[in-house]
Amino acid sequence: MKVAIYGIEFQKVVIPYVEQLFKLLKSRNVEIWVFKEFDSFLSTFMECGSRNTYKDRFDLPHDIDFMLSLGGDGTMLSAVSILRDSEIPITGINLGRLGFLASINKNHIEQALELLLNREYSIEKRTLLSVEADGMELFNGDRFALNDVTVLKRDSSAMITVNVYLNGEILNAYWADGMIFATPTGSTAYSLSCGGPIILPGSGNFVITPVSPHNLNVRPLVISDKDELTIEIESRSETYLLSCDSRTCDLKTSVKLKITKANFNINLIRLKDESFFSTLRQKLLWGLDTRNY
Repeated sequence: MKVAIYGIEFQKVVIPYVEQLFKLLKSRNVEIWVFKEFDSFLSTFMECGSRNTYKDRFDLPHDIDFMLSLGGDGTMLSAVSILRDSEIPITGINLGRLGFLASINKNHIEQALELLLNREYSIEKRTLLSVEADGMELFNGDRFALNDVTVLKRDSSAMITVNVYLNGEILNAYWADGMIFATPTGSTAYSLSCGGPIILPGSGNFVITPVSPHNLNVRPLVISDKDELTIEIESRSETYLLSCDSRTCDLKTSVKLKITKANFNINLIRLKDESFFSTLRQKLLWGLDTRNY
């Protein structure tokens, strides 16, 4: 079996968990492929044994069984940008805080790895967003988002006006600090904190959520993932901020954006006895009534 490992620098307190993972993989004769930058970081404080390195998805063998992301949800999003349309399944070991996407608890590595190596898991196909700008190459071509695409005012000055067109027709001119365009996966992230709804994976929807809108009657809107959105920005500032998951850039207000469903999915691993609803209950304390405690 071949397993790819992705990660970024982390606090030294979690080193024992990473060492445990490598020892378990070695004991099962798993062929290990480690992201090159992460491998350099690991080599400074631990012995990883024999392993291969890769710098992008093109370096990985075509028969990689799955990828393990080591870190929090942000690390998981970065790992997705490496995988892109490779169709390699991915799951994450949570070495951070919430761990909604990186759902494997660091104290349960051995049990989770046993399930993974025995293929006792299912695959959830997760939709991504694609963002384009006229005449520009965004994020060196890495312009896809598993969670959300967000436009925000650049500084602490006045709000911006976000003109949103749905399939060519004006939807609304949102006067706000910004707008979040989220997938079902991203509906439990930034969008949720701004009052957006939770959307089930595979529902075929996206959600448009305003960030601190001036008009209180402006509410989040659920649309079909077959729709095409065009975004125009008006601002007193010359630039605005575009965020695509963990990547950000400044754009001039003259730059228009087009947001659509990406032409590929991410294969997210769900371990045996794990589900979207159980994650909601455990991670977001969904439905918890403190009166019962």
